Amino acid sequence: MNNQVQTALANLGIREPLVGCAVGNEWEPGRGDALEVRSPIDGSLLANFAMASTDQVDAAVDAASGAFRTWRSVPAPVRGEFVRQYGMQLREHKEDLATLVSWEAGKITQESLGEVQEMIDICDFAVGLSRQLYGKTIASERPGHRLTEQWHPLGPIGVISAFNFPVAVWAWNAAIAWVCGDPVVWKPSEKTPLTAIACQTLFAKTLEDCPDVPPAISSLVIGGADVGQQLSASPELPLISATGSIPMGRAVAQTVAARLGRSLLELGGNNGMIVAPSADLDLAVRAATFAAVGTCGQRCTSLRRLFVHESIADRIRDSLLEVFARLPIGDPTSAGTLIGPLIDERAAQAMDKALESASGQGGVVHGGGSVTEVVPAGGVYVRPALVEIAADAPIVQEETFAPILYLIRFDSLTDAIEAHNDVPQGLSSAILTQDVREAELFCSPSGSDCGIVNVNIGTSGAEIGGAFGGEKETGGGRESGSDAWKAYMRRATNTINYSDELPLAQGIQFDI
Repeated sequence: MNNQVQTALANLGIREPLVGCAVGNEWEPGRGDALEVRSPIDGSLLANFAMASTDQVDAAVDAASGAFRTWRSVPAPVRGEFVRQYGMQLREHKEDLATLVSWEAGKITQESLGEVQEMIDICDFAVGLSRQLYGKTIASERPGHRLTEQWHPLGPIGVISAFNFPVAVWAWNAAIAWVCGDPVVWKPSEKTPLTAIACQTLFAKTLEDCPDVPPAISSLVIGGADVGQQLSASPELPLISATGSIPMGRAVAQTVAARLGRSLLELGGNNGMIVAPSADLDLAVRAATFAAVGTCGQRCTSLRRLFVHESIADRIRDSLLEVFARLPIGDPTSAGTLIGPLIDERAAQAMDKALESASGQGGVVHGGGSVTEVVPAGGVYVRPALVEIAADAPIVQEETFAPILYLIRFDSLTDAIEAHNDVPQGLSSAILTQDVREAELFCSPSGSDCGIVNVNIGTSGAEIGGAFGGEKETGGGRESGSDAWKAYMRRATNTINYSDELPLAQGIQFDI
């Protein structure tokens, strides 16, 4: 373990040896398979410990169910105060947690700091939300009656998260679930367990000043697919929130549906951007670059498909190739680096396979390939690739988690929108234009069919104030801001009769 990681762990108060299971502030060695955690930066060993067993998953779920019976009755603003204090722990340890994100997920320092800031922001959002869990008062058709809706805590929540946002996505779920009155049982990616251990450790620190909070409102079970399956199958978890690949989401959805539970799914993106002739071309190139190569193309909102009008396509292509050629690639913890490593060799193989397929389907491939000079040995570093290709090439239908950008030419905006929507995924989208009619068309019911629709910005970098999620094979879930909190609660419709009469709805007469 390198010095940066050791220092961060020590500053966060993480005790060694590391263990794979925690219920509140109680840690327990895992009884499952051994896990070896290596950094994508240089392949160095970060940790080695046993993962949780399925029996330990069941124990964590049982503890969460017990905590729910207490937590659901705590006033929501009091629950919000706990989340506020957790947010203060994140502020205090922002740099140390970001260090772990960089070493485990391979993100550049600025992106890692931004991810922890996202956690802080969602805590702030949730604190305000704790006083705004509003229901409705509805006009009743019956005299002397009042009709209302109330929102109540749903129950313990299972959260399954991915490696590319190892802490932010959990925080989106946990902060809102907590203020809604729901405990959380978390299965992080086995590729990024240290960051999860850090989050649970900060939770335990927050408990020290909140003795009335039931500790089991947060549990951690580090494990593989068997742990995720066990969570998904548990009838004690009314909601499973899962982020990851489409095949993983299908498996989770089928398991949860079999027991008539709820799923909140955030799956593949395959996101597109349209650049119209009126666009600010410099802005378009900058927006496309960050969206395509940020996090080495390993965001669910990464830009995959760039639709450019024929009249400006050559200029955009040449500008992007020039920018791609000079982007600093290397150690993500070093100042000035803009592209870090892929998560592992398997990701590089998937990138090579996609580029080979694109070439075989008539695409012209620029860039790509491994980088071995002036980068840490042991990591998987690649050059971004730009591929000129037709909209109907089969490879364009697929999402490859790597910095590959497909450039597709178009003649009319309606054709571009149709091609943009003609993929199974529907997460994030963007249009670059200075024509208000084009912008409004893209945002209209006849425009983008995605859950996120942007104008004059890229596809990645969503703010926590808006609900995050997508349509079609992206899963249809919504996390984070807006009214996404409703997914974590159950609705009750109340009819209160304050009269001496008993009129029936719909004018029904039933005299006895």
